[in-house]
Amino acid sequence: MRDHPHGDDAPYPEVWHGRASNRFQWLLALGGAAFLALGIELAVDSAWTSGVAPLAMSVVGCIAAGLLVLFGTLAFVHVAMKVDRECLEVRCGHIGLPRRRIPLNHVAGAEFAPLVTPRHWGGWGYRWRPEKGTAVVVRRGEGVVLQLWDGHTFTITVDDAEAAVRVIRDRLRSGATH
Repeated sequence: MRDHPHGDDAPYPEVWHGRASNRFQWLLALGGAAFLALGIELAVDSAWTSGVAPLAMSVVGCIAAGLLVLFGTLAFVHVAMKVDRECLEVRCGHIGLPRRRIPLNHVAGAEFAPLVTPRHWGGWGYRWRPEKGTAVVVRRGEGVVLQLWDGHTFTITVDDAEAAVRVIRDRLRSGATH
């Protein structure tokens, strides 16, 4: 989403919205659904005469793995970021969870990151690394890196991250003058 002014004095939008998505996550979700279906298939069509314990463990294992992969991947199919006058809000997936709301008075600065990769953060999703901070990574590409006043950083992969950084910096400047 390209929400930025077209002239030097043009105002930024009242609420900036950005989004990033990852279609590959749908393939992983499909794999989770396949595990779930396998667990149900084992429970329904198996002859329980060969032993209850091994079959029950297989059924529970397939269903648990399927649900974990299915919901774990669907939570990070996309990320939505909203910046208004008071805060920045990040919501993941279709349900909007996990969600993080950061008041702009907790933000010391914002930087554009031209390349954020899941490999830098240990995979897709909501990530924390002691030396790097916290991140929401749903795809490889550009992102926003927030420096918070408590010394931590928060990175978000979002389309048109440069516009997001400009809007955040503008809100930080306008907040400092009030």
